[in-house]
Amino acid sequence: MSNSDLALSIALGVGLAAATGFRVFLPMLVASVAAYSGSLPLGEGFAWLATPAAMLMLGVAALLEVGAYFIPGVDNLLDVIAAPVAVIAGAVVSAATMADLPPMMKWTAAIVAGGGAAGLVHGVTAAVRAKSTVMTAGLGNSTVAAAELGGSLLVSILALAAPAVAFAIVILLLWLGTRLILRLRGSARHTDAPG
Repeated sequence: MSNSDLALSIALGVGLAAATGFRVFLPMLVASVAAYSGSLPLGEGFAWLATPAAMLMLGVAALLEVGAYFIPGVDNLLDVIAAPVAVIAGAVVSAATMADLPPMMKWTAAIVAGGGAAGLVHGVTAAVRAKSTVMTAGLGNSTVAAAELGGSLLVSILALAAPAVAFAIVILLLWLGTRLILRLRGSARHTDAPG
């Protein structure tokens, strides 16, 4: 495997993993459909992801997850539950797509980069939702949920079509999300300060 193929394989895995930070099951469903259609090679031990049963299971799970995030109160509870699940799903989906890497390198990259990217994205989105809940009494959370759904789908498809672009978008989204959180935190401190 050439260095450029290695870099693209890792970018693909990290892109799909980061998308699991937005929604856990949707990127796995996208990867499953792509693998089933033959357009996404999977690593050894991940053939199960390219089966009709996996697509059905992931499709149902994705629909339930997407719908649940539009229910006020449930969305914040899901953020707590989904945190460790997103990290695990990110590691699994990134390992599945890093087909030609030696196992030690694959799992190290999958856990550190894939799980880390999923955890960071999920942390940013959970913080944005928490701020939205406080600032809008939960009324703005459906907008956050819609943006997360779009982000998950966009990054998943881009990861398959243009892994390097998806990787760059993930970095950009994390930077923008972090800036937004810092700005919201700063405005909260300003309004809490005694005048």
